[in-house]
Amino acid sequence: MNERAGFFQGTEMPTAGWWPALWPDPAGVLAAMGIERGFDVIDLCCGDGWFTAPLAVIAGHVVAIDLDPKFLDMAQVRVSATGATNCAFIEGDAYDIAGLVPRTVDYVLIGNAFHGVPEPARLAEAVRRVLKPGGHFGIINWHKRPREETKVSGEPRGPRTELRLSPDETVARVASAGLKLARIVELPPYHYGAIFAR
Repeated sequence: MNERAGFFQGTEMPTAGWWPALWPDPAGVLAAMGIERGFDVIDLCCGDGWFTAPLAVIAGHVVAIDLDPKFLDMAQVRVSATGATNCAFIEGDAYDIAGLVPRTVDYVLIGNAFHGVPEPARLAEAVRRVLKPGGHFGIINWHKRPREETKVSGEPRGPRTELRLSPDETVARVASAGLKLARIVELPPYHYGAIFAR
């Protein structure tokens, strides 16, 4: 479990080996989330870089942000293995995104972390400030299903059942920031993506 102050609840990185079992095609997930070639993207709460590496291959530029420097080191190794050199790695708090990245971007992605955000409206407002007009905020969430039903390699995985958010609950937490829902996409077997536009 994450014990460091500032970590979002229930968002610790999984044990080695089950990310590939759950997300065998991370580039396909990014395409489903509407991330296009050449975009300027922030991978917020990037963790060990499972999505950062394929992002760096397709994006014009990527900023990977995480609170844990160990995860950033792992993400950097993943990105380096692709040969991409267009990724910056920043240790920092997700709420401080506008200060960490002092320019606007096309897309902010947060995967498997929004369910644990204690002040989601605050985070959504911070994200809105770094988005270009017409930019997008993509949230990858576990469906609101009992944890014992979301098995990976035969074991229940993901956040505790009570932390999970339905698409409607995710939309409600973002709405006050002035971001409009563009679409919901299914990300089998256990996730959905909520994509918001500025």
